[in-house]
Amino acid sequence: MTDNELNEKFAELAVAQAKTEATLERMGIHLGGITNNNGSTTEEYFYNSMLEHPILGGVRYDKIRKNVYGVGLKLEDEYDIVMYNGNSIAIIECKYKAHENDLRKLMDKKVDNFRALFPDFKGYKIYLGLASFSFYPELEEMAKQNGVAILKQKGDVVEVEATNLKVF
Repeated sequence: MTDNELNEKFAELAVAQAKTEATLERMGIHLGGITNNNGSTTEEYFYNSMLEHPILGGVRYDKIRKNVYGVGLKLEDEYDIVMYNGNSIAIIECKYKAHENDLRKLMDKKVDNFRALFPDFKGYKIYLGLASFSFYPELEEMAKQNGVAILKQKGDVVEVEATNLKVF
């Protein structure tokens, strides 16, 4: 193969690679959007469920907030759902499909970050919950063994508004 032919092949390869990279970038943007939508849907579902019945592990909470964001000098974190009363906090992490690393992060990082970012709640008991549309049995067992509540959808959870129904 001559130098000209080789250079031509490299040029063709560069064009093909650029097209592939552009396609992968578009796919990443689309998949990222799907992931964000799934996360928002999950948070909304569990927030609405807990808003209706703000009880976790027999503890009743007076207030519930979603997407609580804390910022410190060297630390920041976001909490999907936070419920509180006069002496207890419940932190609920929402995942479309929960994984072991989500549980570990909740237990090992989120609690310490919360205490550092929200010193007004010093001395409060903190309870944890992992909310997801999908769990695998080993993860559920691991959460239970570590004292973390499991929140998942079950059965009769659809609210239907049909008071002004008409026949077509």
